[in-house]
Amino acid sequence: MQEIPYKIYLNEDEMPKQWYNVRADMKNKPAPLLNPATMQPMTENELSAVFCKELVKQELDDKTAYFDIPQEILDFYKMYRPSPLVRAYCLEKKLQTPAKIYYKFEGNNTSGSHKLNSAIAQAYYAKMQGLRGVTTETGAGQWGTALSMATAYLGLDCKVYMVKVSYEQKPFRREVMRTYGASVTPSPSTQTEVGRRILQKHPGTSGSLGCAISEAVEYATTHDGYRYVLGSVLNQVLLHQSVIGLESKAALDKYGVKPDIIIGCAGGGSNLGGLISPFMGEKLRGEADYRFIAVEPASCPSFTRGRFAYDFCDTGMVCPLAKMYTLGSSFIPSANHAGGLRYHGMSSILSQLYHDGLMEAVSVEQTSVFEAAEYFARTEGILPAPESSHAIRAALDQAIKCRETGEEKTILFGLTGTGYFDMLAYEKFHDGQMSDYIPTDEDLKHGFDGIPAQPEI
Repeated sequence: MQEIPYKIYLNEDEMPKQWYNVRADMKNKPAPLLNPATMQPMTENELSAVFCKELVKQELDDKTAYFDIPQEILDFYKMYRPSPLVRAYCLEKKLQTPAKIYYKFEGNNTSGSHKLNSAIAQAYYAKMQGLRGVTTETGAGQWGTALSMATAYLGLDCKVYMVKVSYEQKPFRREVMRTYGASVTPSPSTQTEVGRRILQKHPGTSGSLGCAISEAVEYATTHDGYRYVLGSVLNQVLLHQSVIGLESKAALDKYGVKPDIIIGCAGGGSNLGGLISPFMGEKLRGEADYRFIAVEPASCPSFTRGRFAYDFCDTGMVCPLAKMYTLGSSFIPSANHAGGLRYHGMSSILSQLYHDGLMEAVSVEQTSVFEAAEYFARTEGILPAPESSHAIRAALDQAIKCRETGEEKTILFGLTGTGYFDMLAYEKFHDGQMSDYIPTDEDLKHGFDGIPAQPEI
């Protein structure tokens, strides 16, 4: 076999020219979004009041396997893509494992994460529709940063509702967004009706992605020339993020490498779904087999302790309902430092795949995640984001198992971004001030009690 370099780069002409839609190969399609007023599947016209028209078409299409990437988006991608696939030789040596470890690094752009892959696509379609601007939410800040970059590039207005705890913990993320011209509001806020309602019901709340989504949607639907865009969960987002998996597979194929285990952190599903899509497609078509592992925080365990049900996508209950693994839209997780993994639900695509037994899920505690992050930083030289470090934790665990059993597994995981805006979290970890919070069954019951009666469709 050809010797594998430390970093595998594709050439520009080897970049994916199409996004891959894994739904086309799914026997059991994700359930449709439901109108909260009628409990009937959302129509294209109804969704177009919230989302850009072309994005609505992508959202609803579960038959087309490949979508051409517009040239202007490809030109933007070339500023930071293809991203490197790294063989973690140093990590393998440090662990003394027979496992071969690869990671796809998505942090080589100013947003510091994979979120830019979908941000530029959604901003592009807003621009093509002639809109004035877009609204969104952000948790840890990667999505808000990415979207502010994309809208600045295309000359659009950008309004970001940032989860309050992250707004306070990550002021530098906020300032990067403002540098790119976005307005940033801590959520829940008094600027929207739904924000005021949430504050009245939960005074002093640290917020959640569900709260911020409600505010962003309200602004978009009450101001002409605006549409709402989302950084995770939706089908269209996983479609755009498939460039991660397509590049990973192309790089591995160049050297004849087939991963046995593919691992990604899971909050709403954008990174995990993007990484596994082309590999999952092979599994669905019966062409190859892989083991997929979703890794989520123990403080917000949608997969491992949630329920597979129709639920509101937002705390204010103004958005469509999605069938997904959920903790209930009223569940507000503890103020952990993996802000991007604090969503109460999960992508409908990934939820269906998990429900069908095609992938696994594990939950990990916060201090264990930061132990893995520090170990990785000291070994591989990259300071990882807290979200990414969930995948690192599971990859280390799998590599250690290989050391104990002598199995020579090939492991691929997604390194979604860098942690340079997360130094407060690292400080708390190093000072011994970080704690682990795992919700009790009683804590989860409150959220479950708010899940609406299941429709018959």
